[in-house]
Amino acid sequence: MQDDPKTLVSTDWLAAHLRDPDLRILDASWYLSDAGRDPKAEYAAGHIPGARFFDIDEIAEHRSALPHMAPPSEKFISRLRAMGVGDGHQVVVYDGAGILSAPRVWWTFRLMGKTDVAVLDGGLPKWRAEGREIEDMGPIIRDRHMTVQRQAGLVKDVTQVAAASKLGDWEIVDARSAARFRGEAPEPRPGLRAGHIPGAKNVPYQSLLTPEGTLLPPEALRAAFEAAGVDLKKPVISSCGSGITACVLDLALERIGHRAHAVYDGSWAEWGMYGDLRVAKG
Repeated sequence: MQDDPKTLVSTDWLAAHLRDPDLRILDASWYLSDAGRDPKAEYAAGHIPGARFFDIDEIAEHRSALPHMAPPSEKFISRLRAMGVGDGHQVVVYDGAGILSAPRVWWTFRLMGKTDVAVLDGGLPKWRAEGREIEDMGPIIRDRHMTVQRQAGLVKDVTQVAAASKLGDWEIVDARSAARFRGEAPEPRPGLRAGHIPGAKNVPYQSLLTPEGTLLPPEALRAAFEAAGVDLKKPVISSCGSGITACVLDLALERIGHRAHAVYDGSWAEWGMYGDLRVAKG
């Protein structure tokens, strides 16, 4: 794997840079409620040395009824400053599943114009499996100034996605499981219809990972998108259940050099809720 501090780094890379003064590590673990896991408690019990906990549900836009929508710039700045993360820092994000929610925080940083941020390939499971250092103490926090420049083109709302579905000028790619995409399995959130956005293609995020939970190499990532019928010459809107695993698709697209991509932040939690939006099945 080729390490890239702007997309993906290996456990070897992180171990070599663990004591760098301008490195900041974030534990961005998050799970659906039916997983039966408490990411904050797991962080408190043991985390990569120096890691801060990034609460995806709290560092979000709470004026929306939709789950963990991207935070306002001011909230992002205040929360990250309080965590001692600011301008000039190299950020590495990991999660407790391997690669599940960490790309969401990678994407959020990029949305704020911060590009010195990478996902830890294989996350905490790989770090632990290799017998690397774990601690249960929180880091000493020193405030650091932060400036952001929001990149509005990296996020799409329901109106923009509806237009893309109708016009076909963007590829819409859904990261949910094939059964949920086809409308054959119920949604984990109550009250949502089953199916997918008309015209969308299905690339389940798990199909982009190795059995060990690391991201596939670029050539295999490209093949996975192409096998799903995604035209990589077009810009891509990534979608999923609630905007978390869509960011795995965005990370994969960035790794293969596809730069024109955005996340449908509301994802199926929004589209599946509104009866006046068309739904496709099969």
